[in-house]
Amino acid sequence: MDSVVELNDEIYSSFILETKSVVFIDFYSESCPPCQTLLSYLPRLAEHYKEDKVVIAKVNAAHNPKLSSKFMVKSVPLIVVIGDDKMVKRAEVGLVSIDAYIGMIDKETGKKKGFFSKLFK
Repeated sequence: MDSVVELNDEIYSSFILETKSVVFIDFYSESCPPCQTLLSYLPRLAEHYKEDKVVIAKVNAAHNPKLSSKFMVKSVPLIVVIGDDKMVKRAEVGLVSIDAYIGMIDKETGKKKGFFSKLFK
């Protein structure tokens, strides 16, 4: 998938149930400067993972109170990585580098192995 998906309260549950992909979700606010920077990263992430089973998504936290409550959004930007098993694998508050986001996704897709996997081959 090579575009950013806009998720909302109405479609989130069915979308997650139907997808067979890792989902990277950015909870953002329109008035948050770090959020705007992260929003500019999303198309690049989508392009980077267009050949992989990865969905890059965004959720306007203010306009989607059910999702914001479900994920306990207290501060934005909030990144949530959901595995293909539908479980939350990682949550990160605040803006980090695009390389850090790639690392989060790669770890979940198996492209990047964790520290302990190197020790116990």
